Amino acid sequence: MLTTILLSPLVAMLIVLALPPHRQFAIKVVSAIGAGITLVLSLYMAYDFLVNGLSGFQYREQIPWISDLGITYHLGVDGLGMAMVLLTAIVIFTGVFVSWKIEYRAKEFFALLLLLVTGVFGVFMSLDLFFFFFFYELAVLPMYLLIGVWGSTRKEYAAMKLVLMLLAGSILVWTGLLALYVQSGINSFDFLRLREVHFSREFQTLWFPFFFVGFGVLAGLWPFHTWSPDGHVAAPTAVSMLHAGVLMKLGAFGIIRVGLELLPEAARLWTPFFIILGTINVLYGAFSAMAQRDLKFVIGYSSVSHMGYVIIGISALTATALNGAMLQMFSHGIMTALFFALVGAIYDQAHTREIAAFGGLARRMPIVAAYFTVAGLASLGLPGLSGFVAEALIFLGTFQYNWIFGILAVFGVVLTATYILRLLARAFYGPLNPAWTGLRDALRSETFAMTILVLTLVIVGVYPRLLTDPINTTVAPLIERVGGLK
Repeated sequence: MLTTILLSPLVAMLIVLALPPHRQFAIKVVSAIGAGITLVLSLYMAYDFLVNGLSGFQYREQIPWISDLGITYHLGVDGLGMAMVLLTAIVIFTGVFVSWKIEYRAKEFFALLLLLVTGVFGVFMSLDLFFFFFFYELAVLPMYLLIGVWGSTRKEYAAMKLVLMLLAGSILVWTGLLALYVQSGINSFDFLRLREVHFSREFQTLWFPFFFVGFGVLAGLWPFHTWSPDGHVAAPTAVSMLHAGVLMKLGAFGIIRVGLELLPEAARLWTPFFIILGTINVLYGAFSAMAQRDLKFVIGYSSVSHMGYVIIGISALTATALNGAMLQMFSHGIMTALFFALVGAIYDQAHTREIAAFGGLARRMPIVAAYFTVAGLASLGLPGLSGFVAEALIFLGTFQYNWIFGILAVFGVVLTATYILRLLARAFYGPLNPAWTGLRDALRSETFAMTILVLTLVIVGVYPRLLTDPINTTVAPLIERVGGLK
């Protein structure tokens, strides 16, 4: 099951590379089929977890690779891994259809997009930390070309800044992984075996920040977040969707999987410091979003703010907050992918993202306006959409930890409501700017992709147990391991 999900985009990429460049329709169909296979299998896996109440690591596959170094091809997913695999499958499938209009070097674009998502799937599935890091790097490096070639505005600057900062974080992660390998004394990178090793308190205290900061760079942790808004703005639409919707979740996933699970004693010591940084993320990102004039920059800084909720939920070390953080990773991924798809649909026609230049777009683009409203309401936590459940759990769990951080986190929602509602009013409603009378609504391929994302926000918002029940099977033993509040 997992190998099929992992290899589907890779095989599709190889077929795309074998096709002549002028066969653009065939290239896009092959990419859609590769992404579609991952989506179908991910949905089946989510159904299996929910209906059969699966817990622990499932669908495990293990093949020795370099036995002398203890490196194995070892895959498996728990409740959190399943949710992240499903998120990735939804975003890449919709991203392919949003990119249907790409004509410039479409062959290379879709090949790199499929290679990137192969790395993402590998991170969420790998139970061998060597392969975990290999896939982690594979997910990051194609971003340079995808932004530098197909991006806009300051694309070369943004691409180089993104890759250099993420590689700097990767150095911390790789150094920490090697330290775990050597200190364990078991000659293995296997996560399940390393989890049984008791590392000394001194070792954990020293190396935990390497993982939290190293992975935190990709998660948009303040003050290492500056690559993120620039990358969001410069990237083409589908890459922005994957960048904000999925890649930032790799960082949060790494903190949970490696930092909390393997170094639990240090987690209790260090997380009071990191919850402060997470709170700064929420407030700084929200205030920055309020000051932006570019649609993409608003969404970019909004992502920094919402990832702050994830960091708070992780750092609070309460079962409720950690459940909320994991659900927020999924909810924010879908919501942000929808935001960037919508902004891309507007920019492709208007050739500007300046909020002040718009007005009354709902009259010319009713579907885009309606879907943007849904995404905005999910962002500010409207009941009935997935963002509400995730943020409510984070707030409840954070109040259990410390009421001051709880109040500050809730204040972030007020700021979010301010910039989202103001953006909706200025860009989409009110009198129509005569300059935009020639605009048309989203293309059919774009509308199809956006509808899937909207339905996902609604379904998870109305029935969150689809994800919270499987996720809780991961949270409960993890909280017990780190000694957090149940």
